[in-house]
Formats: sequence, C-alpha cells, structure tokens
Amino acid sequence: MAGPGGHRPVLPDRVTELLADVPRLVLDGTLGLGGHSERLLAAGARVVGIDRDPEALARARERLAPFGDAFTAVQGNYRHARAILDELGIERVDGALLDLGVSSLQLDTAERGFSFRLPGPLDMRMGPDARSVREVIDGVDEAELRQILHEWGEERWAPRIARAILAEKDRLETTTDLARVVERAIPRRAWPRDIHPATRTFQALRIAANDEMGALAEFLRSIPDLLARGGRAVIISFHSLEDRMVKRAFAELAHPCRCPPGLPVCNCGAAEWRLLTKRAIRPDEAEIAKNPRSRSAKLRAVERL
Repeated sequence: MAGPGGHRPVLPDRVTELLADVPRLVLDGTLGLGGHSERLLAAGARVVGIDRDPEALARARERLAPFGDAFTAVQGNYRHARAILDELGIERVDGALLDLGVSSLQLDTAERGFSFRLPGPLDMRMGPDARSVREVIDGVDEAELRQILHEWGEERWAPRIARAILAEKDRLETTTDLARVVERAIPRRAWPRDIHPATRTFQALRIAANDEMGALAEFLRSIPDLLARGGRAVIISFHSLEDRMVKRAFAELAHPCRCPPGLPVCNCGAAEWRLLTKRAIRPDEAEIAKNPRSRSAKLRAVERL
C-alpha cells in the first residue's frame, strides 16, 4: 500500500521478512515517511526512527502515532546512531535498517531542489546539517568539482561539465538552469539512452552536499557497536558506489576464519557474523511496475550470531 503522497517503501516484504523475526527493537536510520517502520511496527517490533529531514519526520510521527510508545522518532543523521541510542539509554538493537534512496517527498517537492525536471533552488539538502548545492559550487575550484563529478557521479564527461558549470555559475539560479548547462556540456551523441544527461551530475552534487558516503562509511563501522547477538543489519542502496561499500563492509564482518589450523575455538571473529544475502536482492518486475523508483534498488543483509 502506498503511503502519504504516493510514497511506497522499497522491497517492503523482504525487509519485513528479514527483520520481523527479531521483533524486539529495530533502528530505522532513514525513517523518511515511515513506510518500512509501519510494516515493522505492525509485525510487532518496537522502532526507533531517525531522519535528517524535519518535514519527513513530522509526517512520519503523524503516520505512526497509532503505535504509541512502540515508536520513537529522532531528528538526526544516522551516522550518529550510536550517540543517539546512548541518549535514549539503549545499549543494543536487534535490527538496523537503512534505505539510502532519496525520498519521494524530497524528489517531488520542487522547492527542495532535488529534481532536474522541476525548477527549484540549487539546494538538495536532506537536512539542516547539510550544505546546499549552491554552497558546494561556490566553494570549489575546477579540479575539486571535476573530482566530485568523477568520484560521486562516475561521470565520464566530468572535466567538460565542471568547466561549464563554473563558467556559468553566476548565472545559475535553478535546477533546470544547471540541467541545461550539463546538457550542453555533453556531446549530444554521447547522451545516455536510459537516463537524463544531468542524472550523474545531480547525484554527485547531492552526495557531496550531504556527505552521504561519509555518513554511510561511519554507520558501517558502527554496526558491531549497534547490534545485539542475533541482530540483523539490512541496507538498501541505489547506486554502485553505495552498494560496493555495503558489500565490502558486510564481507569483512562475515570473513572466512583466519585462525591458524588446530585452534579449538575461532578467535578472529569469523564465527560472529554471517551474510544473509549471498547476492544483492533486487525488486521483481511486479514491484518495479508499481514503483518505478525501486528499479535500481539493491538490498544486502548481515546477521550477528
């Protein structure tokens, strides 16, 4: 079922399957409009939901109010999950969930500046702790902008786009202005067939403005300090940069035993974790038909034994 504003949580059945059989306490680090948390609460979990976005948090609080004390909402960045749990007096959780996609609320609200299809300010802040894209563009030189586009957008035309953006930056006022500059910078014959030519540039600038990769890296390092024994971490990513980070971090947790042969007990930690997803779980065609924004989603999960 779609939630407020047509919002649909991604891979909701798989998330519920993975986390609902540990229904004691789940941390939803990217609460959004509360779609995943609603399913988990209905399955009997208690949920602590974190989100950077004050507007999304207010809507989720209203949506999940019927669950009473089983739901706790906190404005903040999931990278600080350990500190947030400490403030709540919570030592460990039984489940941890991240859905790293941009929310429908953010994409569909032109004033937030996330969409190259809707004219809006050069913003893209997921919360008040972030920089705006305007600040990013104004604060970098050509080499730094080229690196942002290359690293976070995997954009092959990064040098041309960076040069064009900085040449036009004093005349850039809206997201559609920025999109047009990117379109002109990429040769028409080289435009991608399946995405808008500005997609990778907008992704890169959004990641830089919100320090998304830094937040994810910090959260991945904190997982052993968050999960109780028997607890599970489930992360849904939407581009290859995120997925590679999650895959590597989970593989490192669930690494093969490195102890010398003959030891009676494993001392290297390999026996403490197991992968629940040998390969990333993807949405099926039925879900993609109902929710096209789920098309690029990849889910990975790990369990603490």
